[in-house]
Amino acid sequence: MKLRNIVYSAAMAAVAIFFGSCTPIDEDKRLIEVEKPQAQRAVLIEDFTGQWCPNCPNAADETESLMETYGSDVIIPVAIHSGPQGFPGGTDDMPGLMTDLGNTYYNAYGIEYQPQGVVDKGGKQAYTAWAASVRNELQKTALLSIKIDNDYSETTRQLTIQTTLESVKGIEGVSGKLQLWLVEDGIKSIQVMPDGSYNQAYIHNHVFRDAVNGTWGEDVSLSEGIPTEIKHTYAIPSNWKPNHVSVVAFVYNDSGVLQVAKKAIIDNSSN
Repeated sequence: MKLRNIVYSAAMAAVAIFFGSCTPIDEDKRLIEVEKPQAQRAVLIEDFTGQWCPNCPNAADETESLMETYGSDVIIPVAIHSGPQGFPGGTDDMPGLMTDLGNTYYNAYGIEYQPQGVVDKGGKQAYTAWAASVRNELQKTALLSIKIDNDYSETTRQLTIQTTLESVKGIEGVSGKLQLWLVEDGIKSIQVMPDGSYNQAYIHNHVFRDAVNGTWGEDVSLSEGIPTEIKHTYAIPSNWKPNHVSVVAFVYNDSGVLQVAKKAIIDNSSN
């Protein structure tokens, strides 16, 4: 009898535990909702390149690989044609892509050779080190969001850019400089290849064209919960293809690039 009673008591205890575990819980106590981050971190790669640089296509391939890995909204490369291996001038059929402003950045960073680049303004390095730097930057918290709204007139070739900046929740007092760059994809022109050959039909992407708001941008200061809207206008030159042009907007300070975004000036998604 004692054994039967022990078994019975144990069974009843198990039943009590089972039903006790299914006791209804108030809906507002069941789950603790975790807020989603307000901004996805993105990374800027400044690729100092040149059309007479035989190793520069390898660096371009590296940026494309990083974009395939992380997404084109996360990895934002800008190919800055500059330096002794850059090609100025050229012709309509074979344009040179080097710019005076690109050379200003080249000299400011003290670029020693090409290809060499800068990831989120963290210092110059060989393209073989970019992947590790990108992984490191993606571990950082985004302090702000950047939204770009473009309004382009095909008739006047006038571009109006509205940039909206907002610090993420819990981040107060973000300050730095807002820089707006214009880049162009799909430019066919000459490029020296790694085997020493000359490819006259090479397609250059992410090509730095100009800065909209000055060489080093403009000062911005953000307060939590208060979006900051800034407008700029720019006349797109006649030799640029507007459907291949994008705005790259980023905020940076002494610690590096805080956030970066990119948007085409013409929405091609419906084409």
